[in-house]
Amino acid sequence: MQLDSLKPLRGKTALVTGAGGFIGARLCGLLRENGVRVLGTTRSEAQLDCVDETISLDLAQPAEVRAVFERNRFDVIFHLAGATSAARSIEQVAPTFLANLASTVWLLEAAAKHQCERIVLAGSQEDPQAASGGRVVPSSPYSASKHAAAAYGLMFHQTFSVPVVLARIFMVYGPGQRDLRKLIPYVTTSLLRHESPRLTSGRRAVDWVYVDDVARDLALAAAVPGLAGKTIDIGTGVLTPVRAVARRLGEMMNSRVKPIFGELADRADEQEFAADTASRHRLLGDAPVTPLDVGLRHTIEWYTQTAKTRPSG
Repeated sequence: MQLDSLKPLRGKTALVTGAGGFIGARLCGLLRENGVRVLGTTRSEAQLDCVDETISLDLAQPAEVRAVFERNRFDVIFHLAGATSAARSIEQVAPTFLANLASTVWLLEAAAKHQCERIVLAGSQEDPQAASGGRVVPSSPYSASKHAAAAYGLMFHQTFSVPVVLARIFMVYGPGQRDLRKLIPYVTTSLLRHESPRLTSGRRAVDWVYVDDVARDLALAAAVPGLAGKTIDIGTGVLTPVRAVARRLGEMMNSRVKPIFGELADRADEQEFAADTASRHRLLGDAPVTPLDVGLRHTIEWYTQTAKTRPSG
């Protein structure tokens, strides 16, 4: 999909960390379609199909990060790599610190020494928001790591003039999401197997945003001038409860089995807030938002087709 709004990126070189991930692969494809040379990082030795060049890199190792910047010049950087589990366990503290916070600091440090035009940091809806001037208290190691990473990004911009944009991404879903711990993949694949998904109460309301919309907005965050130091919400501005999404998937799939709510405990201190779409439109311009039913239909079709083509046994 070629977009006129991405013309400022044409002919440039982009570094995408986490390029082989759910969002990263979509972003890389969009950038390449719009004339961007894309280098993507992965911790494995595997070559990525979605990039022009694969870089094997452990972002938690500062020497490795510095070496990549010494060998290459990047016009724009998209930092998407990191741990995604929001589990409330002490075992998650060290992994999320390294994957989400240390990696961001090493990347920002290297970028500050090798000038680039824009760095887009992928933030999260789990980054806690202070209510009425109250104290910000992260609800999980993941939440704390994303909150601290965002703070470091904005500090690097203000103190060292690094052109950082923070993209706060809400609950992403869509075709190609292979993490079956996430709600929509879990419910969809369970229903395809004619098994009842076992869920929490499902009362939490979430801003669900389609993966292609996220990729487009991340690219725009690098292409639109004057955004350094800004925070952009990437979401729809609409809250839909988990319970409603699970039931809608069952309806759309004509499933005879039903989700079982209340089988799992609700997580404590879950936040419920929607993306600030007015600010997003002001900063990035008007863009279509994929309706939830349309996105769910595309998602169901992908998982159905994947199930049909998966080797048996």
